[in-house]
Amino acid sequence: MTDALGKARADSDARLAKASADREGMAYLETVPYRVAVVYLPLAGFLLVLLFPFYWMVVATFKTNRELYAYRGWSSIWIHEPTLENIHKLLFETDYPAWVWNTLLITVSATFLSIFCAVCAAYAIERLRFRGARYVGMAIFLAYLVPPSILFIPLYAMLSTMGLLDSPLSLILTYPTFLIPFCTWLLMGYFRSIPYELEECALIDGASRLQILMKIVLPLAVPGLISAGIFAFTLSWNEYLYALVFINSAENKTAPVGVVTELIEADVYHWGSLMAGALLGSLPVAILYSFFVEHYVASMTGAVKE
Repeated sequence: MTDALGKARADSDARLAKASADREGMAYLETVPYRVAVVYLPLAGFLLVLLFPFYWMVVATFKTNRELYAYRGWSSIWIHEPTLENIHKLLFETDYPAWVWNTLLITVSATFLSIFCAVCAAYAIERLRFRGARYVGMAIFLAYLVPPSILFIPLYAMLSTMGLLDSPLSLILTYPTFLIPFCTWLLMGYFRSIPYELEECALIDGASRLQILMKIVLPLAVPGLISAGIFAFTLSWNEYLYALVFINSAENKTAPVGVVTELIEADVYHWGSLMAGALLGSLPVAILYSFFVEHYVASMTGAVKE
């Protein structure tokens, strides 16, 4: 009993000493000048560099063409004559609504296809424990390192042979080539953190591998699935090279390609409408992140603890 009390007291003293050392180490932040110099100024500079392009995108969306090209010094970063003309031109004088629909269809389809394949591959590599599983996982991740700019040439030849060019299906089938490797690697790490004893208990109770995957592993891996889904959705939504090469007709283009190719006429740049297209095109991704940011952070900081 005495030894237990002594050990508990020693542990308590050690924690108090560590807490005291931490407080002393950060004591310089208790003064306002140090806090401003160490925390607030670097943070303000980082936010300025990070957010100013988005601010300029919003400002340019609601400026008239005359105001966009009239340099007024520092006052150029404000809106003096707000207008909705750029948004009207984008929505009603171009095929932007069709481009957004094409992008949404392609992105959602490619994301679900990639997540399905990644879940199957990651579960098989991490939980079935077959010979060479680690090497297979490493090979899948190495496939992600191959630049898409190299792959689009053979992919173009394959799609041309199959007659799938200039259709959303061409992008739905090609986007998983760079989405599945990373999603598989991400889910492998998450599945590895789930205690294997849970599956062993389920196997003893007579559950099949499919039941274990659907009823035990996937519910516990929701943060990892959301993280992989956000990654796949964002990459598909913003992809430019494949969409530019594989799609030719204006009505089948995606939003990133359509905005650039249709709103730039020779050396004439419709900056207001271009910025409006970029602003409206970034909203779905921003909304997606705002809804699932907690799950996304959870998947990055840890998983199920034993």
